[in-house]
Amino acid sequence: MKLSKKSLLLLVFGLLLSVVLVACASEPDEGGDTDSSGDSDADAEETTEGAEGGELIIATLSDAVSLDPAGSNDVPSSNVQANIFESLTKQDANMEVQPSLATEWEAIDDTTWEFKLREGVKFHDGSDFNAEVVKANIERILDPDVGSPRLFLYEMIEEIEVVDDHTIRFTTEFPFSPLPAHLAHNGGAMVSLDVINEDYAAMENGEDPGSVINNNPVGTGFFKFDKWDPGSQIRLVKNEEYWDEPANLDSVVFKVVSEGLTRVAELQTGESHISDPLSPNDVEQVEAMDGVSVTQQGSVSLSYVGFNMEKEPFDDPNVRKAINMAIDKSQIIDGIYNGVGTPAIGPLAPDVFGYDENAPGLEYDPEQAKELLAEAGLEDGFSTTLWTNDSQERVDAATNIQAQLKEFNIDVDVQVLEWGAYLEQTAQGEHDMFVLGWSTVTGDADYGLYALFHSNNVGDPGNRTFTKDEELDALLDEARQEPDPEARQELYSQVQEKLTEVAPMLYIHHQDFLLGVSDKVQGLTQLPTQILQLKDVSLEQ
Repeated sequence: MKLSKKSLLLLVFGLLLSVVLVACASEPDEGGDTDSSGDSDADAEETTEGAEGGELIIATLSDAVSLDPAGSNDVPSSNVQANIFESLTKQDANMEVQPSLATEWEAIDDTTWEFKLREGVKFHDGSDFNAEVVKANIERILDPDVGSPRLFLYEMIEEIEVVDDHTIRFTTEFPFSPLPAHLAHNGGAMVSLDVINEDYAAMENGEDPGSVINNNPVGTGFFKFDKWDPGSQIRLVKNEEYWDEPANLDSVVFKVVSEGLTRVAELQTGESHISDPLSPNDVEQVEAMDGVSVTQQGSVSLSYVGFNMEKEPFDDPNVRKAINMAIDKSQIIDGIYNGVGTPAIGPLAPDVFGYDENAPGLEYDPEQAKELLAEAGLEDGFSTTLWTNDSQERVDAATNIQAQLKEFNIDVDVQVLEWGAYLEQTAQGEHDMFVLGWSTVTGDADYGLYALFHSNNVGDPGNRTFTKDEELDALLDEARQEPDPEARQELYSQVQEKLTEVAPMLYIHHQDFLLGVSDKVQGLTQLPTQILQLKDVSLEQ
């Protein structure tokens, strides 16, 4: 990769992504034929380490919300999209930015980035990938009529210049060193220009943005979209004309299996090859099975309980702080997650740039919690609701919180919602408290803080606590515009201190991701962002 000294400095510091492996939800063919020499044993030996072909079945907790990269910001959707689409850059297992549809890039000056694009790449519909396509994709995310929840990733881009067919130049409003990492996000995935144009035509006829792309997702990836049975499964098939080495598998099925024990049962019977996720409570059972193993990877994720700061009594910071101090998080981490993960004192995982190990937190202090509730005039308690989706760990965490808050005369009604409805209704602010997660997919504090707490991102982009604080906004704005890494770190330390004062969330832990995997599956990895890497996966035949 060709990088100027200036751009290298920006990347080294601005994208400091020293991350441990996983930042808000997760059939073998029989080969007994012999060749003309009758050497069936030799054939068997050749396929033992995994062979081309076969269909991989992934039993996943939740269905995708959208197959339009600009249409959602959730892990189940991204997990499917990552196989259909590609972005200009990508992140490797260490979260370092690598070439993808762009082969090299450099910072021309403080606010200008130039990317050289890969030649000879075709979309699944046969159309060409080029600079005009890149321009159209990023402009679509920036289009207010599209209303993309991933707008915050690229809103600093002021101008997109097509230099030639395979060179694109971005001018940003201010110096923004994490841009190459942001372009690795699924939100920057490249969609066929023909399909984008069809989608805009449909919008003119009254269709919702993304409706065409959602039904016909056309990218450049190693798998192609085959079919989607909503609530049941999504099937992808191998892209035989992929520009690089093609995938090993013939097809992949993301099968919705909402019950954890059912996912485990399917692993045992061979109906599914992967359980995504695997509950910590099921690890011992899976480890005792023949032909199945457990993988565990650290993450850049956060599990949390958010407060709707626009609803009483959560509009009072004393109430939010009181609930933080009323909850013994060790009961959740040890009792529900079996100690899998790292306790969180704030929103950033330790390996995210901007994390401050000395940032203050709100420690478990039941007596102080009672005093704060009394100051808020709620010494006799109150009634509220706590929402969660159908993840068993989140349901169990919600039930535990319900029991702990009962000791403070706080009556909590736990409500379990389907994933799509859960995201939609929390984005609209219909909740009181809610259990959710967030993964800092770029490894940079801008993504881990700006999306969750800036008032510009209320609702769908990530700020479901409806945090609106002018001082916090100013710090977040200054931090993303500051090119000096040491100055950025200081600003993010101030942000984390301010968040202790605002207390929009109860931070639980930075979880490790667990998978149950058949031993027939070879070459599987998972990024710290929870996204499965399926290109090099093969199945023993």
